[in-house]
Amino acid sequence: MANQPALPGKLIRDRIPAVIERHGSSPIVEVVCGETYLRYLEAKLGEEVDEFRASREVVELADIVEVCFAAAAALGYGVDDLLRIAHEKREDRGGFTDRLIWLGNR
Repeated sequence: MANQPALPGKLIRDRIPAVIERHGSSPIVEVVCGETYLRYLEAKLGEEVDEFRASREVVELADIVEVCFAAAAALGYGVDDLLRIAHEKREDRGGFTDRLIWLGNR
């Protein structure tokens, strides 16, 4: 993804145009799909991660999860698939509850 031009605009939630209209403006939107949609999802994920880093609020984690659900759907997977895969990885390799930091090998 390196060296790709900046994307015009930004990905917004489905009901945001109606919110904008209720506030008296007319939003200009475009529907994207395929690889373009995935690029916007990647950008949105970075934005939401940055917001979580700045605030450390659980609502930002919920936004990250929502973007992950949308990315999974764009790749042909449902929420249940994503949660199942996460569970399988946790069963195989564990989670992050032990707070282990790898410092290398001897």
